[in-house]
Amino acid sequence: MSIFFKSTLVCVLFSTLVWSTQSQETLLEDLEEIAIVEHKVMMPMRDGIRLATDIYRPKAEGTYPIIFSRTPYNFNTWIDGKRNWRQAKTAYEYVKKGYVYVIQNERGRYFSEGEWDILGMPLTDAYDAFEWMKNQSWSNGKIGTLGCSSTAEWQMAASALDHPSHAAMVPQGFGAGVGTVGDIYEQGNWYRGGVEQMLFFSWLYGVEHDKFKPRIPEGATQEDLIRLSRFYDMGPKNPPVDMSEALTHLPIQDILKNMNGKQEIFDKMIRRKPNDPAWFEGGLYHDDMEIGAPSFWFTSWYDVSITPNLALFNHVRTNSNDDFIKDNQYLVIAPTLHCAYTRATENTIVGERSVGDARLNYDEQITKWFDLWLKEATNDFKETTPRVQYFTMGSNKWQSSETWPPENVSMQTFYLHSQGKANSRFGDGQLTKTKPLAEAADAFVYDPMSPVPSYGGNVCCTGNAVKGGAFDQKEMEARKDILVYTTDVLKEDTEVSGFIEAALYVSSDVKDTDFTLKLIDVYPDGSAYNLDETIQRVRYREGYDKEVFMEEGEVYKVDLTPLSTSNTFKKGHRIRIEVSSSNFPRFARNLNTGGDNYDEDEGVIANNKVHHSKKYPSHIKLPIAKK
Repeated sequence: MSIFFKSTLVCVLFSTLVWSTQSQETLLEDLEEIAIVEHKVMMPMRDGIRLATDIYRPKAEGTYPIIFSRTPYNFNTWIDGKRNWRQAKTAYEYVKKGYVYVIQNERGRYFSEGEWDILGMPLTDAYDAFEWMKNQSWSNGKIGTLGCSSTAEWQMAASALDHPSHAAMVPQGFGAGVGTVGDIYEQGNWYRGGVEQMLFFSWLYGVEHDKFKPRIPEGATQEDLIRLSRFYDMGPKNPPVDMSEALTHLPIQDILKNMNGKQEIFDKMIRRKPNDPAWFEGGLYHDDMEIGAPSFWFTSWYDVSITPNLALFNHVRTNSNDDFIKDNQYLVIAPTLHCAYTRATENTIVGERSVGDARLNYDEQITKWFDLWLKEATNDFKETTPRVQYFTMGSNKWQSSETWPPENVSMQTFYLHSQGKANSRFGDGQLTKTKPLAEAADAFVYDPMSPVPSYGGNVCCTGNAVKGGAFDQKEMEARKDILVYTTDVLKEDTEVSGFIEAALYVSSDVKDTDFTLKLIDVYPDGSAYNLDETIQRVRYREGYDKEVFMEEGEVYKVDLTPLSTSNTFKKGHRIRIEVSSSNFPRFARNLNTGGDNYDEDEGVIANNKVHHSKKYPSHIKLPIAKK
């Protein structure tokens, strides 16, 4: 099993329920006492394809609401010849609470028939599944969807189908389901600012099945499938790969080929530009779709796509044509990595930084949410649950607000300053509220063959290539190809909660390059912990529907995709940003040629500049909370 795939399995959590101290065998026995269990029910889709489904329903007669999880991951009852009890725990908890729990593999995954394409399966699969479930004799006609990561990312577009039985959803860590929201064109986490996020290079190696995989013959019965599943779980395991080495290969279009991985889906995606029409087919949600269900969103500060996630929440609340949908959107923002909500403890460590007690009563809130919409229960969810619950790092506390950003913040502009020597933390870069007048630009050399390495950050699924979370950046900041701008020591606690906007005025001697930005909390002892990061490919500075290249000697304004955080910079700390042109392998390197980049194996050195003057006031805008 690859290093990556092991790390991905933690993202297969089908709910955020806390597991009890039940032993595996006791759990299975307890489940069988209260539930009718049906494995390998082959649910028919409109085109004749059948999707493998497990159903757990209360033994007591009656009709029940349904909790539905659909996933590309393996939930077979037997894995490697051993009983798989992971999903049994979730099933037990929901059956005990009076729900039917249904889990299904996506088309083309494991025992499900058809061909798989990451978020490319027809949306009709979701509609057909809802229709089949609501027509069962044990169904009360109401369905709630639940899951994290790839078990969540299909929910938004499915919600837009507006099936009358889809009564509520709980998407968690759902970034790869978001295509476009406003000016953000991530296309399922494939891009950030027009630059490939390399997580899917690793993820696809770990999870994609080969086109020559063995297949169950058409028409296999449920009995046959259950028997086969005891010794054959359809779960291939690719050989382990050192992703820290594998992701350095050039050209990037051959990375999976170089690992002997399956290439078909990757080959299609690596050639798509941010506005390619293919992104708008299949299962991605785009902001021209109408969310059709009350939604309880779960996000986290150190996940891949925190900004698009928050932008989607705001989009639904602001732009929905249905006041009922607008009013029934709720949000949690935890200080954790991808899908790690329930791993918060009394002393939660994210990377190297402690954020204190970050626990929250997730189970209680989710249960009340589903009870409200699926059982029409009279409960106090809406009275006791804040619209937005967000954890503020630094002060290490949960806070609440009716909006995101919170109502009590105001945007304050901080300008970049130096005398042309902001290179490294030993330079003279400053961040102040004073507008610059006449200052020399800061120059640095970006060599794509020696990029700035990713160290911590808002990441997922890259195996051993990048560790997620907050790590001390001060050693990294000794590099001359990182520009460092820092405020004076803060005289009072300063809370930054919301979207961080940044505009850089840049120039270069190449046709195209990238600019990166990282937000840092600097402690009195010099430790410098990263909060969020972003990047922009300069050719897309005027929009993702066109490429506009640079000319040497010209200065261009680059607006970066906003960052997001909630962090209290304590008295005695300093606020810092880093600016460079690479963050690798979190993001693919720009080879600076102006070419397609994905099919190139040689780069050219870029001499890049960041300008800060009266004419070119490079700056960031911080959402600072009023006391």
